[in-house]
Amino acid sequence: MVAELKNYIHEQYYFRLRLGVAGLVVLSLFALLAFRFYYLQILHYDHYQTLAENNRISLVPTIPNRGLILDKNGVVLAHNFFVYTLEITPAKVKNLENTITELGQLIEVSSLDKKRFKKFREQSHSFESAPIRTHLNEIEAAKFAVNHYRFPGVEIKSRLFRHYPLGKLGSHMVGYIGRINDKDIESLKSDGVYSNYKGSDHIGKSGLEQFYEQQLHGVTGFQQVEIDADGHAVRVLSSNAPIPGDNLILSADSKLQEIAETAFGERRGALVAINPKTGEVLSYVSQPTFNPNLFVDGIDSENWKLLNESLDKPLINRPLRGIYPPGSTFKPFVALAGLEAGKRNPPFAIQDAGFFMLPGSRHRYRDWKPSGHGMVDMQKAITVSCDTFFYGLAMELGIERLTSFVSHFGFGRKSDLDIKGEIGGLLPTPEWKKRRYKQPWYPGETVIVGIGQGYTLVTPLQLAQATAILANNGVAMKPHLVTKIQNGLTGKQIDIPTIVQDRIELNPENMAIVKRGMVDVTLPGGTAASVGANAGYSIAAKTGTAQVIGIKQNEKYNEQGMNERHLDHALFIAFAPAEDPTIAVAVIVENGRHGGSTAGPIARKVMDYYLLGKMPAIEPSAVAAPVPASATGTATITEEELHD
Repeated sequence: MVAELKNYIHEQYYFRLRLGVAGLVVLSLFALLAFRFYYLQILHYDHYQTLAENNRISLVPTIPNRGLILDKNGVVLAHNFFVYTLEITPAKVKNLENTITELGQLIEVSSLDKKRFKKFREQSHSFESAPIRTHLNEIEAAKFAVNHYRFPGVEIKSRLFRHYPLGKLGSHMVGYIGRINDKDIESLKSDGVYSNYKGSDHIGKSGLEQFYEQQLHGVTGFQQVEIDADGHAVRVLSSNAPIPGDNLILSADSKLQEIAETAFGERRGALVAINPKTGEVLSYVSQPTFNPNLFVDGIDSENWKLLNESLDKPLINRPLRGIYPPGSTFKPFVALAGLEAGKRNPPFAIQDAGFFMLPGSRHRYRDWKPSGHGMVDMQKAITVSCDTFFYGLAMELGIERLTSFVSHFGFGRKSDLDIKGEIGGLLPTPEWKKRRYKQPWYPGETVIVGIGQGYTLVTPLQLAQATAILANNGVAMKPHLVTKIQNGLTGKQIDIPTIVQDRIELNPENMAIVKRGMVDVTLPGGTAASVGANAGYSIAAKTGTAQVIGIKQNEKYNEQGMNERHLDHALFIAFAPAEDPTIAVAVIVENGRHGGSTAGPIARKVMDYYLLGKMPAIEPSAVAAPVPASATGTATITEEELHD
């Protein structure tokens, strides 16, 4: 009896113990469930609600229409048009690889097409269609339509594509768009605008297309689409319409642009024309040029090789990135520096013997006219382009004072034009040379800066801007190509304001001396007399020649037998009407030899049309044809035109 009583108590103890433990386990589990419930439903409610909604709803982007680019008269330079595209919706296709293979047997599908399609798929939902082929012609579209039943999930759609109706005309100014690459995506993300490019596959790559990308692109619209567990679209819940991009209205005139480009013929070079009062760019030429339509859907390897490996380098935007010695076109600015510094006050004159020598040196800095120009004052020095006069003036000014003064005309710095990629040229100083070459500055280097040679380098845009500032009596207006931005939805236009970049106070009497000298350049006896003949308006100008290869002290420049690409560059700057200028122009013809006979006639055609509405009377090719290296080329031009 005693043993049975002890067992009962023992069993009762363990029963209660097990009951207590089980109760604690149950309570702990309920506590965990309650905490998890609290964690999911209260602490992180918003987060998990969003995830749940995203599993049910997807946002499908709607690409906005890209804005147009028009010239000052409304001529369309860049617009959009619809093309047939063959598109696949992956969610509706059972075997994607087989479908693409069979499509390739019906319609040509290149490896590049497949690569693009793969990239599209990676950036979009499976229920969104992606193009496998673009620009289907009517025969291809008809061929697919007949066989449509064989390809569930494949259909023909239309997409907007960019087109440049004038082809090569102004292509370096307008630019082009191309497909978005990884570098573009990184740039869009860093700018915080990547979300606005969902669904977009093109972006501005150069010119105005690149600079005004945000305005041209517009705002992407979105559709809220309900999808099922397999990723198929069920219905559209809501939608926000896209906002089309803004239109750009330029200061350039496409007809003037055509005249300027045609005047170059087959020559290489650049031209920039600016309204000095407003900074509006009237014409922007880079020759040779290229067809921007080649780039819109990805340029093929054959055309890319032709453009990229051409010796004429048609892809270089010469007004912005071509650098040349200014040659004698630099002299009017040196002259003004001398007058403003009081180094050459009238009636100061020199007796030009045809060369200049530094004290204590036997080196002769030669004038283009070996016998010299006789008595030369400031006005005559500009008119006949007397090298000797400017050698001495540069020495008296000193390199620091000279470069500091001319920097107010935009030399040595970017003009801030509304196109990306501009380089700043070079105004050399002793500090620059010491930093660049670890060498001291020599007096002879100052001498040759006086005639625009040596280290001095300019871009055609800088030269045009400097000419415009000179024409505007020292007031620098910010150059710009776009004058109005038009809202793509409302049509309302916003004017781009004119901006004064810099202003230098100049003595009107000194300005008058320089301008009279430049006007005389285009009159009989001047180096561009043929350019100014029968003009119908007054022209202030300066010719220039920039050496491509160096000539030793005792050598003579001999054009005959030289490689055409070793001939001097021809330069010409001008503004008109001289007494109240509305156009300033700079022209550089690579290896064109003489500014007055090669670059000047191009500028004259541009000024004639702009000021008088006059079309070129002579076939441009007859004037601007390439000069073969073996040609003498001197029979029809004067001695003054041979030298600048």
